[in-house]
Formats: sequence, C-alpha cells, structure tokens
Amino acid sequence: MSHILIVEDEEITRSALRSLLERNGYKVSEAVSVQTARTEHDLDAMDAIISDLRLPDMPGTELIKLTATPVLVMTSYASLRSVIDSLKIGAVDYISKPLEPEEILAALNRVFGENLKARNLSRRQPRPNEEPVKGMVGSCAKMLELFRRIRKVAQTNSPVLIQGESGTGKELVARALHESSPRCGSNLISVNCAAIPENLIESELFGHEKGAFAGATSTRTGLVEAANNGTLFLDEIGELPLEAQARLLRVLQEHEIRKVGSVFSQKVDVRLVAATHRDLKQFVREGRFREDLFYRINVVPLLLPPLRERGNDILELADRILIATCKRIGTSAMYFSADAIQAITTYHWPGNIRELENAIERAVILTEVPEIFIELLGLEIELVKIDGLANVGYLEGSKTQAPSIDIENDPQEDLSLEDYFQRFVLEHQEQMNETELAQKLGISRKCLWERRQRFTIPRRKKSS
Repeated sequence: MSHILIVEDEEITRSALRSLLERNGYKVSEAVSVQTARTEHDLDAMDAIISDLRLPDMPGTELIKLTATPVLVMTSYASLRSVIDSLKIGAVDYISKPLEPEEILAALNRVFGENLKARNLSRRQPRPNEEPVKGMVGSCAKMLELFRRIRKVAQTNSPVLIQGESGTGKELVARALHESSPRCGSNLISVNCAAIPENLIESELFGHEKGAFAGATSTRTGLVEAANNGTLFLDEIGELPLEAQARLLRVLQEHEIRKVGSVFSQKVDVRLVAATHRDLKQFVREGRFREDLFYRINVVPLLLPPLRERGNDILELADRILIATCKRIGTSAMYFSADAIQAITTYHWPGNIRELENAIERAVILTEVPEIFIELLGLEIELVKIDGLANVGYLEGSKTQAPSIDIENDPQEDLSLEDYFQRFVLEHQEQMNETELAQKLGISRKCLWERRQRFTIPRRKKSS
C-alpha cells in the first residue's frame, strides 16, 4: 500500500483529499505546514507528498529540498509562472484547485508509474559504506568521501592530519576516528596547542619531575602519557614551538617520552591525530614547522570542506542545531521562516559551523515567537536571491497571490528583497492604489506604508 503525506492547512481540503485517497487504497498521513511535516513525519519513508503551494510558514516547494520523495503541488493560482517555477524547483507535477478527483488520481498514477522515487534513491541515499559516521552530519559528495576515509583509516594506527577552516568541526572528525577505532575503549586526549603558553607546553604535553623548574612542586603526568593506549588529538598543531615539535617527533619515531627534568624515558603507545587551519607547507618553507615532523604527521590527510561548499547539508545542520539549542536552553520547539532558510543557504559563512551555531543560539534567545526570522540571525547579507516561489508574499507569511510577472520578459536578476519591493512599487503605483499594491505584495497597508517610509518612496500624488 502506497503511503502519501498531505501537507495542507485548510482542514476541509485536507479531509476531502484524505477520503478520496483512502477510498482508492492509499495510506494517508497529514500535516498542516512544512515544519510539522518534517518534524512529525519521516519524509523519506513516504511514497509521495501532496502539498499546497502556499502554506502558513513557507512554500510547499521547500519540501523538495528536504527529501527525494516525489512532491506534487496543489495551487489555486494556476498561472504559467507558478507552474513553471514549481517544476523548475523539482516538483514532479501540479494539481489545480478546485480539486478534481480524476486529476489527482491520474497525477498519482503518473508518479508511481514512472517510479520517480526509485530513480532518485541512488542520488539521495548513500551506499552502506558512505553513511555518516557517528556524531557527524552530511550527505554531499565531499562529506561522503570524508566518511569513507574516516572509516578506513580508523582501523589503523597511522597518524592523521585534519585540515580545514576554523569552525568546520575538526575535533568531531578526531572523535569519530577514535570512536571508530580499536582504541575506543581508552582515552581520547584533546589538546589545543594555541591555548597553552609557550613556556608551559612541554610540561603539559610530556609532564615534569618534581623540582624540574620553579613552581614544579610535584611530579606531573603529561597529556601524551595520559593518552597511552588511546588517541592524542593535537588541535592547531601549527602553533607548537620548534622545541616541542622535536620532542613530539621523538614520540612518533621512538614511541617514548621523557618528562621535563627526568633522565629516564618511558614507552607510550599513542595514536596521533593532528589538526590545523594553517598551511603547514608554507610554515615549513618559512622555517616555522619542522619538515620531518610534517611528513611524519601527514601520513593520511583528511580535508574538511567549508560550510559554504556543502550544499543542502547546511539546512540539515541548521535544523539539528536548532533542535539541540532549544533543548539546551529549555525553550519550546522552534522553526525557521522562509526568509531565514533562504538566508542560511545564501550566506557565505566565513565562521563555518561555529558561526551557524552562534547565529542560531542568538536567534533562539532573542525571539519571542516560535518562528525564527532573518533579522534575528544577525547575518550581514547584501543580496538574497529570490529563489523560485520564495517571494515577498511568502516571506510575510501571507497566502495572498504574489505579483504575476511575465516570465518571458522578466530577466533572472539577483535582487534583494528590498530591491524587489522598491522596483515593484515604483513600476505599479500609477496603476494600483495602496490596497491593491499591498494585496499584490502579500502585506498589509500598514506594512506597505512603513516600508515606503524606510525606503523613502513617496506616494504618487493624485492628479487634480
């Protein structure tokens, strides 16, 4: 029995559609918005989704970005533009309102007859050896390759060098390597080399004997020794002083350490995982990093892609971070508005996942409603693409029909929402009154007036 999810906020339409589908042998589930659809249902487990084009929180076409399950859109605004935009975004078909039973059943027959979902599975589902590793999220090609390498190298004792920009999650990779390795029952010791004063770093890493220097009132076990039989993660290894680099090289070559102030060495069995956002090859050329140590730690390099290169992973990460943040702070469940989703996928994210976490935490703390809007994210965005159906009408949460612009004569410009508003008002205010302008933009007259004031767009004076 095929399982279909109906996403529709109007109860009458939803009930009628459910009755029709159940009478024809389909299993049916319901949701009233995109947010409830993705939080209360497993979208990938559905055989098809029938969604209203205009929903209270965001366009129904947002579901296309969340799953490879075929999405049919319902619209009472069956203009050429809305149909073309829906199909361009990835909808498999559309159904016009008022709904006709024959049209609905015929559309479903086309979907299941062409077996679109099976055709998409190879693109959507990673192969068994490409599934995300524990504690990490990602389905883009670069992350799947990273997961494959992590699983493979985790079973060895070879040193690993993790490279990537700040905030990309290098420590998560180190933890995944440790937890996937035979050493998972022993300690993972993490050390930020940039956070330890240079005069203390050797003592911290290798330990010291009592009286080795002023203030050494007792013998101390170093972090390398604490990681014995486990994994030592040295974050920002490029910040290690040259003298400490020489001692670390001895650990890797001889598998032994000597505490500061001691004449005796002791054996250690440590697997080294290092990470840096620096160009260590350039450091080697400048004499700031030992060449022999570089080649010793660079046995298996792992490259973490920046967030801006991870495609739809950004939305999955944002959702998970939002859920975790709400739980940690103790607030009720929240969701992103359409403009916030658009901003998250458009923004460059120079601070990567760490910046995303901070932006979401800020928004959760400041918002007074369950919906998180773009302003609360605090992102410096000059241009936000108006992507497909995510226009001003949607962003205001209105179900009023958006402006209809001739698709043949409308160039595909990258307009900010402000530019879009100003252009539309200036082009149409001679033919429309304020009420008509507001309705076309999907906003109230009060909001139209406020935006006129903000952008200093005067109203046309009536000719006498």
